[in-house]
Amino acid sequence: MSPEQLLREEHKKIGHSRAHDRRSGVDVATIAVVGLGYVGLPLALLAASRGFKVIGFDIDEVKVAQLSRREADFLNDKEASAFRHTPALSVTSRETDLKGADAFIVCVPTPVHEDYTPDLRPLESASAIVGRNLSRGALVIIESTVSPGVCEGASLPAIERASGLSGEEFDFAHCPERINPGDARYDVSSIPRVIGATTGRALERAARLYEMLIDATIVKMGSVKEAEAVKMVENAFRDVNIAFVNELAIAFDRAGIDIVQVIDGASTKPFGYVPFYPGCGVGGHCIPVDPYYLIRYGRQNGFEHRFLMNARRINGKMPHYTVGLLERALKQKNKQLSGSVVALLGLAYKRDVPDTRESPAREIHELLLERGAKVRTYDPYVPGTTVRRLEDALHDADAALIATDHSQFKSLTPISFEVHGVGIVIDGRNCLDKAAFEGSDVAYHGIGRG
Repeated sequence: MSPEQLLREEHKKIGHSRAHDRRSGVDVATIAVVGLGYVGLPLALLAASRGFKVIGFDIDEVKVAQLSRREADFLNDKEASAFRHTPALSVTSRETDLKGADAFIVCVPTPVHEDYTPDLRPLESASAIVGRNLSRGALVIIESTVSPGVCEGASLPAIERASGLSGEEFDFAHCPERINPGDARYDVSSIPRVIGATTGRALERAARLYEMLIDATIVKMGSVKEAEAVKMVENAFRDVNIAFVNELAIAFDRAGIDIVQVIDGASTKPFGYVPFYPGCGVGGHCIPVDPYYLIRYGRQNGFEHRFLMNARRINGKMPHYTVGLLERALKQKNKQLSGSVVALLGLAYKRDVPDTRESPAREIHELLLERGAKVRTYDPYVPGTTVRRLEDALHDADAALIATDHSQFKSLTPISFEVHGVGIVIDGRNCLDKAAFEGSDVAYHGIGRG
């Protein structure tokens, strides 16, 4: 062997030794991860890196074919590199490949219908797939985000029906996912987790498994419902606070008060205040969706979450408010939105990721088209935009509307727009330097910036 090969073999032995030490006392050797999206695939990679044999399953055969080539455009650079060099992780769309797994972790999406009622079909389908391939004594963990009662009321019965086993013949737990795409500090391995289970044995097994997977605190909850409620509260908290500052932004804009300056000032208080910032809308799979799960759960128990409903209405109207800012800015220049060329910058729901789930940019795009604007879309992370370069989006546009605060956009200056003839900038994420536009030929309008 060459010196390089000997070194690689030594590193491999060390890795296997550490994985064995980490897994000591855990009765799980093979983990099946059901659902290979933003949550499931990073978790599968993490489990494989900790010495487990991992079977990744997804019903989408096109996605599985792509993943089999070790391609996944939603992974960060570190995860993508690990994916290319992780033989312990196999991917499949054949559910029979799941047979024999010691633990199943379900990571499928939980969307809402058009009327905002929860759509449990993906979870129920995944649960049935697990059930058909479940062995007596195996551990099943639901990571999908659900409202209280769904795991035991929908997922568990689906598993029991498909498997022919009772809930006493396998262990069942819920560990709601916590993932923040694009976050370099907190990834799937470093975020604390909460776990609830149907029995004490299931709780201990699930907790031991996650202690092997995650380098962070594992908190045992008193029940599955408590674990379900934790995730609902986390995202409802954010939605309510964002709605609060969005409402303030609209009011302060009329009063000539810069909301960003106010929030920064309030943030100097070292206790009792958490800063949230306004924007053109709330995106992602969690914050715009999870409050509806909690609202429905309240109604099922005879309670109406008026506060949550109002927050959803406020945040849901922010794309309309943002387009309204553009219309008013055009009128000040004796122009109409209809017929104007608008560069819509950003389609992703958050900075520097390709994720467009529930992105407010989609609704902004639709509103602009409905009102007759000629829209050029550009996002450096999202494929399929109308132009491939920022310069092409800005060239001779009447206005630019920033819907995502990508790093590329945050570096834009008044000159960046002036050289292309852009006279109006609507900063839907308040990511530009407002002071830099004072005295320039570009009219700048942020969200709640007076």
